[in-house]
Order: sequence, then C-alpha cells, then structure tokens
Amino acid sequence: MGKVCTICGKGRQVGNNVSHAHNKSKKVWKPNVQKIRTLQNGAVKKVYVCTRCIRSGHVQKPTHTPKQVTASQ
Repeated sequence: MGKVCTICGKGRQVGNNVSHAHNKSKKVWKPNVQKIRTLQNGAVKKVYVCTRCIRSGHVQKPTHTPKQVTASQ
C-alpha cells in the first residue's frame, strides 16, 4: 500500500529538482500520512490519513473507555 490518504486521496507529487545551473532531476514529494484509529460505521479501524484531514476534523477518533477495575477485597 502506498502513501495515500484514505479520506481525501492525497498521494505523491512529482516534479523537477532544479539546480543553480538549471540542471533538472526528478523529485518526489510524499504527503504526511499517519496510521490512526478511526470510528467508521460503529467499528474501530486503523486507516492511513494525512495530517491535514486529521487537523480539519474529517476523521472521527474513537473515545477512550478506561478498563473497569473490580474491587476484590
């Protein structure tokens, strides 16, 4: 699986690296993709999401439910 955001579909971009002498070589820019836990259709899944979608609130993170401690005394 490549570095692609599952929400917006943002992927890699290609272009040229241009030197001072105007020599050109290929260059690749990759998005900042993080693997996070999300809540989708009532289930918790791990998906790859770019940081822009996380910051914008396009992803609903699951709420943390602490484990229940039983008193055995």
